[in-house]
Formats: sequence, C-alpha cells, structure tokens
Amino acid sequence: MRLATWNVNSVKARLPRLLEWLADTAPDIVCLQETKCPAQAFPAAEVGALGYAVAAHGDGRWNGVALLSKVGLEEVTLSFPGEPGFGELEGVGAARPEARAIGATCAGMRVWSLYAPNGRTLDSPHFTYKLDWFAALREALAAEVAAGPVVACGDYNVAPTDADVWDPALFVGATHVTPAERQALAELRALGLRDVVPTPMKGPHPYTYWDYRAGMFHQNKGMRIDLVYASEDVAGRVRSAYVDREARKGKGPSDHAPIVVDLQA
Repeated sequence: MRLATWNVNSVKARLPRLLEWLADTAPDIVCLQETKCPAQAFPAAEVGALGYAVAAHGDGRWNGVALLSKVGLEEVTLSFPGEPGFGELEGVGAARPEARAIGATCAGMRVWSLYAPNGRTLDSPHFTYKLDWFAALREALAAEVAAGPVVACGDYNVAPTDADVWDPALFVGATHVTPAERQALAELRALGLRDVVPTPMKGPHPYTYWDYRAGMFHQNKGMRIDLVYASEDVAGRVRSAYVDREARKGKGPSDHAPIVVDLQA
C-alpha cells in the first residue's frame, strides 16, 4: 500500500499538477492540506476519474483538507473531537473549528489529514491557538492510537529538531521551532506514534517546504514541517519513505513537496 501526504497550497491552482502526480505516483491513500476551497467545490470528479473516493473539508479561501482513497473511505470525521476554533479570539462570535482536520478509515487503518495552525508570532493569539489545537489533537488521538492502526499525516507547521531547518540561527525568536511547539509534537509521539522520517532526494535533510523567495528551493534552504506520524503497527510496516522533491520543481508548484510512504501488506 502506498500512502502520501501533500500540502498542495490550493487544489484548484495546482489541479493539473496534482492529477499528473496522482497518475504517475499512484498512491492508494492521499492526505491533502491547504486545499483552499469549499468542500462542495473540491474537484472530486477529476480526481475520481483516477479511481479515488474523496472526502473533503473546506469552507473558503483558506485552510482546507481532504482524503483520497482507492482502498475504502469509511467513518469520515470532519474535525476532531474537542478541536478549538479561533473565531472568539478574533471577536467575531462563537469559535468554531477551522477546516484543518479530516479523518477516515481506509482499508482498516484510521487516517488523518491535518493542517496545523501557523502560529504567526510568539506574542500572537494565533500562537496560543496553535498550542491549544495540538493539545486537543493529542486528546482526540489517544484512544485511536491505543486501538490502532493510525496514521496522522500533514503539515504540522513545526520543525521537530534544529536539523529540520536550514539555519537554526535564523529562526531564533520565531514560531515553528520553539520548545513549546516541539513539546507538543513530543506529546503526540508519547501516545505511541512514530515519526516516519522520509529519505531526501537532495542533501542530508528531508526538507518538505521551501519558501517561494528566489533561490530558496534551489539552494535547498528548507524546513521539514510536513510529517507522517504512525502508530507502531503501521510504522513497523514501512518499507520506504521519501520526499518527492521533483513535485516542487517546474512552473507553478506548491511550496511544499509530497511525502510518499510504501507499506507492506
């Protein structure tokens, strides 16, 4: 079985590239993030023509997640239990969860596509929201991990270690690398989730994100913030995992590259 995760940074803008990549790579299960479209506008017909069932969660121009599967798509869950929202912090009414999480059972395995909040700056309420979101995610996944098998894929917007950013000195005082954010990841792993670290296609570090600024990608000045966290009964089946850096090349790419994981039957 082949599993993949990819922050596509707008599924409509990237649709021709996505369809070509799906045809060439042929994953059985795909987790997408930052789809940036309402669920009803997701291009399910085009993706379905390649043999995928689709579950999408999106509510507008921002955020958005989806699951594509050739091996079944059951017990679909939009958001996770207890997921916080941000609305009340902005003073625009009662908080409701943003479109940042979707889960489903695929071939007997519970799969989550996750798009963690960015956090913006350390003194922003968005940073507090980010930590609250991770805390709620941990509570929601605890029972599922205990029951297994589970894989939680996506853009976590946290680099787990200093080795996962191209120059740690440049990130001092910024989000994505703080002890609090890394502790949130550690608490997820403490549930019994293993970080499936992919093989890089270039250099020693498996970066998955490169800023659009000129030269960042070609100089490999990136970050590893897209992660595959798998319960032991899934992680033990991993035959290979790699960052598909080729998908970041060419005209009009996402600023993220997919991670592709091959599992033994």
